[in-house]
Amino acid sequence: MIGGTSGIGRALALGLAEAGADVVPTSRSLEASASTAREISALGRRSLDLCVDVSSRESIERLCEKVAAAFPSIDILVNCAGITKREPTLTLSEDQWDRIFDINLNGTLRSCQIFGRHMLDRQSGRIINIASLSTFVAFHEVTAYCASKAAVGALTRSLAVEWAPYGVYVNAIAPGIFPTALNSAILESPRGKELELRTPMRRFGQPGELVSTVQYLASERSSFTTGQIIAVDGGFLASGVNQ
Repeated sequence: MIGGTSGIGRALALGLAEAGADVVPTSRSLEASASTAREISALGRRSLDLCVDVSSRESIERLCEKVAAAFPSIDILVNCAGITKREPTLTLSEDQWDRIFDINLNGTLRSCQIFGRHMLDRQSGRIINIASLSTFVAFHEVTAYCASKAAVGALTRSLAVEWAPYGVYVNAIAPGIFPTALNSAILESPRGKELELRTPMRRFGQPGELVSTVQYLASERSSFTTGQIIAVDGGFLASGVNQ
């Protein structure tokens, strides 16, 4: 589990463990990874204390090697690492743009390539990327984030088409508005109220409300599902106007 120690990622990691999976939650912080790993162990599932930097191919390769050595097989990969930067596009630096793309898109690609190789060799596996509402629609002054998440959607569909004949199924979840450390500043501003009003359910989501979707995509119940981006958004994308 790439990016599985806080917010949405932690909820998904624990949800997979509750469904019976052994889960290795990772982030750049070994302390955070170890804390979530202990929670998984408390649920009766196996885990490891490992960290990863998705901007480094070598770091992901080391993670994959350690997981492969500790478990009989690598069956599921969840890519949940991501960053954003609120900045007017005219003043967004190329370094900021490159950093966001390197984590959100290139990091996802690196993980898919490295872990996907094991799955393709076994001709079995589930890859679940975390997309965004911005995979489909634009948001104010987060151009790099929106563009990177749109690209994650395209990457998801491309890998799904390429790898489906080999038993590796690739899908994505596009969460609606879920309060996390990543978006807390926006949600606490007047724009947060606007986002709430644009959500037909008139509330934000809770991380646990994504669990059943990741459990479905990670299981045999999704045996004819690939290349899909499933929005869990309280009706946000379905709504054309404020009510």
